[in-house]
Amino acid sequence: MPDVASKRAPINPSRLQAMMEELSTFGGGPDGSMTRLTLSKEDGAARDWLGRWFAKNGLAQAVDAIGNQFGSMSLAGADAPVVMVGSHIDSQPNGGRFDGAVGVVSACEAVLAVSERLKAENKLSACNFQVVNWTNEEGARFQPSLLGSSVFAGRAELEWALERTDGDGITVRQSLEQIGYAGRDKVAIPDALVELHIEGDKSLFEANEKFGIFTRFWGATKYRLAFLGRQAHTGPTPMAQRKDALLAAAYLIGDLKEIAGEHGLDLHTSVGRLEVFPNSPNTVPSEAVLFIELRSGSPDVLAEAERKMKIRMEAAAEKAGVTYEVRAIDRRKAGGFAPGLISLAERMAANYGETARHLDTIGGHDAVALSSVCPSIVLAVRSRDGVIHHPTEFTSAADQAFGTQILADMLYAIASEGLKAANPKGGLA
Repeated sequence: MPDVASKRAPINPSRLQAMMEELSTFGGGPDGSMTRLTLSKEDGAARDWLGRWFAKNGLAQAVDAIGNQFGSMSLAGADAPVVMVGSHIDSQPNGGRFDGAVGVVSACEAVLAVSERLKAENKLSACNFQVVNWTNEEGARFQPSLLGSSVFAGRAELEWALERTDGDGITVRQSLEQIGYAGRDKVAIPDALVELHIEGDKSLFEANEKFGIFTRFWGATKYRLAFLGRQAHTGPTPMAQRKDALLAAAYLIGDLKEIAGEHGLDLHTSVGRLEVFPNSPNTVPSEAVLFIELRSGSPDVLAEAERKMKIRMEAAAEKAGVTYEVRAIDRRKAGGFAPGLISLAERMAANYGETARHLDTIGGHDAVALSSVCPSIVLAVRSRDGVIHHPTEFTSAADQAFGTQILADMLYAIASEGLKAANPKGGLA
């Protein structure tokens, strides 16, 4: 095995776990659950905690207009390249404690470990670092997901994003102001972005491998579709005269499952949220709003699935005797992450005799949004039984530490050699 010690910036696993435990107190339940919806009071408290950590450890905080939270560590000159590292701390309702949070905490620990190693060597860094906590990655409270990173990357308009509303009609703008994160700072696009995340699947767990690299991301097409019927009494109203919006939704939900089956493993479909009005046991629903997702790594499959879905939408409405309207469409293209960063991650893992399994990410990550404007990558540590978005979501302390060590070693290599460390032949892309 090669000399690992000369190529690493040793992390402090105890310090890493202490941070994870502290962060888990904001929105954490006794059963392991996490409810830290974006821009909620729990999220605000967690952001305040992160800001205090920045101040304590010499990172200068900045908050932009969509509430993305940055902590900058200046280890090189003002004109030096910037490597951004981090993820998000918002969660799903009744979700898990590791999704997103591991990425932010590992970023803090990795940057600190690299600065400590450089200081011990009395060596100047070739780059500066910036820890990031993105706003509304999950899309649980406000849609679409990846909202903060999409605005940052120029893939979504700021004013449009600020006017997104939650189920109670509260806007992103109002929520940012309520928790004190309506920022005004201007933050530049970094020269590279590295994100550590739990796998959220069971490939690594079943293979008994510690580490993976997401090399390709699936595309997604997301519809917010409303079926519109007529409100009526469920008792005296004859069945043949009912215009049941929820019935149309039921027809389409079943059809979406059939469409997925027609494309095998290349397509995932879902309706993860359904809003019914007036949502009373004794009333025929007059409105049913479906939050539909189509996901595929193939643009052709995604387009064909959307074509089929549109036909089924018409059929479901006609069968139930209702109308429909499409209220929003969000699209995310499939693509790949930066080969130079993939190669660097592979080399760092090999220093420990570990494999770096190549994986597809079907779920979205903020690095997907950033991949269009700078070289980006998502690293993966294993999830027990592949569980994600559930209170039993779990990644062991040892696996968190290993992923964080790989992350720190990657940052140390770039700090030591410059961006060429991510591709000795030139270029990160």
